[in-house]
Amino acid sequence: MKKNIKLITLIFGTVILLCICLRGQFTHEKFNSKKWKNADQNLEENWSIRWDMMNSLRNEKELIGKSYEEIIKILGKPDNESKTELYYSLGYTGNGINTGNLKIEINTEKKVTNIKVSEG
Repeated sequence: MKKNIKLITLIFGTVILLCICLRGQFTHEKFNSKKWKNADQNLEENWSIRWDMMNSLRNEKELIGKSYEEIIKILGKPDNESKTELYYSLGYTGNGINTGNLKIEINTEKKVTNIKVSEG
């Protein structure tokens, strides 16, 4: 009986510890086009705003197939671009150590063919 109580306490304690450690790592910031476009990433409170909205952006906005103009309307002017790629800085990741980037690949018809999120 005492072994069961110790085991349950150990498991419960481990779960609580994991929850505390992971708190803040996964955000659920809803994508907001205006916030995304106007985020001054030089201000500390905006360092991770785009990163925090990334899951919502991927889940709620189907970017594949959108035109260049539609992407600009949603995300604003990219931080860097070439004929086939648009780059947006995502700012710092949740742990504040690495930075992230959103790369949007476009074809010759200026339609989105792929998106990639990178960290580092």
